[in-house]
Amino acid sequence: MSTKSNVTLVVLTGGVGSRLWPLSRKSQPKQYLELFDGQSLFEKTVARNADATNKLIVVGNIENYQMSNAVMKKFDISYTHIVEATPRNTAAAIAFAAFSSHPDDVLLITPSDHLIEGSDLYTKSVQQAIALANQDFLVTFGIQPTKPETGYGYIEFEGENVIAFHEKPNLATATNYLNSGNYFWNSGLFCFKASLFLSELEKQEPEVYRSSRKAWEANKNGFLDLELSMQIPSISVDYAVMERSSNIKVVPTSFDWSDLGSFESVYDYLAQKGHPVDSNGNMVIGSEMHTTFVGMHNCLFIHTPDAIMILQKEHSQAVKEVYQNLESIKSPLT
Repeated sequence: MSTKSNVTLVVLTGGVGSRLWPLSRKSQPKQYLELFDGQSLFEKTVARNADATNKLIVVGNIENYQMSNAVMKKFDISYTHIVEATPRNTAAAIAFAAFSSHPDDVLLITPSDHLIEGSDLYTKSVQQAIALANQDFLVTFGIQPTKPETGYGYIEFEGENVIAFHEKPNLATATNYLNSGNYFWNSGLFCFKASLFLSELEKQEPEVYRSSRKAWEANKNGFLDLELSMQIPSISVDYAVMERSSNIKVVPTSFDWSDLGSFESVYDYLAQKGHPVDSNGNMVIGSEMHTTFVGMHNCLFIHTPDAIMILQKEHSQAVKEVYQNLESIKSPLT
């Protein structure tokens, strides 16, 4: 079992959360929205892991590192900030953290925009992952699926062993995964030694390794150079390493988890917390104005000062297309 002293928490803060537009924007991504008991998901992430480690690395882009710094003032925790000049996906983000760490450090990698409840169960899973990481395995965390979700990737497993990773499925495939019983949701949580990750990255994606190392070696107080960063291929850690390595283990988890990647999951969370829902399952977010739904069921009315969206809950995944359309015309609403 690893000691606390050689475990480093790496919090990834990139991403806009486009499926939560108009609440989530480039200027205020979902991980900084204080929708969750008056806290943001980023704040909850740091608090949840405060007892697991005494070292913290926050990896974020140039647009949001000041928001992270503002949240970190609430904690009496020393941390290092790696500031990306431009987003290059998770393989490079984790590589920067690994290059900045001691080779034998165990890195506990967590997104900053997920909701996890059940602290004792979470701690137990983390301890199990750290123990496996110290045995030189790359470790991922599997979430027991509760429904045929099409918005998540899946891990096919047998015991602790990973058989295969699968991309986001259609509904029929997701239903088959759920019924088969040997598929987890892919949580985006990982744990491994810094040196092991880098050696696997160099083997599987040498260009990502080489260009990330070059960018890291030229960093100035954690800030990365734009020109060098643009040379890094944009590849996820799943594709670059986890899906292609032979020494992967999966920790099955029992804590409650959601990536809150859609308004359907936000709706479920807020309803559980007592947020008002009318007799037809309709909900208002962001407005205190009296709002009445007539002839509508399971809809959300989402209000911000410059945008309104009316959404049927079951179509939450389509919000990303709205965001992409606005981005394509360079709308200030993104």
